[in-house]
Amino acid sequence: MPNETGHKATVIIIDDEQIILDLTAIILKNRGYKVFSAADAGSGLELIENLRPELVLLDYMMPGMDGLTALREIKQRFPDTYVIMFTGKGSEEIAVELMKAGASDYFLKPFNNQDLVERIENVLRIRGVELNNRELLREREMLLAEIAAWNRELEARVEEKTEALQKAHAEIVQSEKLATLGFLSAGMAHEIRNPLNSIALFIQLLKSSMAEPEKIEYLEKCLKEIDRIDGILRKLLDAAKRPKFEIREVRIDRIIDSTLDIFMPQITHQNIEVVREFQRIPPPFQADPLEIEQIFSNLFINAIHEMPFHGTLKVHLDCDESKMTIRVSDSGKGIPSENIANIFDPFFTTKSSGIGMGLAVVLRIVKTYFGRIEVEKSDENGTTFLISIPIASP
Repeated sequence: MPNETGHKATVIIIDDEQIILDLTAIILKNRGYKVFSAADAGSGLELIENLRPELVLLDYMMPGMDGLTALREIKQRFPDTYVIMFTGKGSEEIAVELMKAGASDYFLKPFNNQDLVERIENVLRIRGVELNNRELLREREMLLAEIAAWNRELEARVEEKTEALQKAHAEIVQSEKLATLGFLSAGMAHEIRNPLNSIALFIQLLKSSMAEPEKIEYLEKCLKEIDRIDGILRKLLDAAKRPKFEIREVRIDRIIDSTLDIFMPQITHQNIEVVREFQRIPPPFQADPLEIEQIFSNLFINAIHEMPFHGTLKVHLDCDESKMTIRVSDSGKGIPSENIANIFDPFFTTKSSGIGMGLAVVLRIVKTYFGRIEVEKSDENGTTFLISIPIASP
């Protein structure tokens, strides 16, 4: 019976009777098998270790290590080697015991030469089929593992593309909101400022002819409220469209430091620790310094508000060849998850004071420089805003 290389199989005969060894070897060699012999189980196991034969003919009754013990060791150490047992004592109990131990066949001595050859060829044929099936099962497991890996990769790509699509959709919606706000705020500012100017003029006239201090105080409060309304209109316009600007070369690390200096009295009063992590300093880039300062003013105001008694304000700055990244973190109580999607919307605020325009202004400025801003993390340990701005803005 040819093996998987196309040659006749290697057979090892282990028997303590020399006549059995000689006779069996002659029969198998005449049919093209490679035959090796051993007179005891120990020597036979050494041959199997070195030759790794397809088949072993093993005597059941031998001195020293008996055939059953040798059979079990062969099947444990060399599972691809099949074993046919010789036995001079045939019984159903012995047959069952041998088959349970892993024998592929067994027959009684003395044996018929032709019957021996046919049963050897049958065992080798079964071995070939079983080894082929085993290889097919291994290939099947490998293919299933590859398919599972492809599925995981596909799911990861789909998830990545879905997330990118959701972000792109959110940016489009945000841009549409700002465009709508710009259209409405321009008209509102014009319509509201005209009557405000008239009211302010009449109050000034009344104030100039008023002699009673108490009534003059009332009129001054009215003028302050008019100024407050005008300030709200300016914030509304700033969030919607770009006001006058002056582009020049700026250093973002210096703007961060100067903005921190502005808030240092409040930071000290509230016992807030400031941590500056400037990994790589971006090169100077073209921008309006007041706009860039406004980004950090709004973010620092929000962070300080979240830490009224103590905490840590961290600013992390880094860059590569194409962009700069800035992370502004606080150790406050975090933004509720249901609010994160709305924090850049105009007029959205959870504070008792303020009109909710700060982050809308930040978003408009960052997008002006073709950058991105997002909440990178927000939980009970605080919030981190991530800003990414191209170094060479178009």
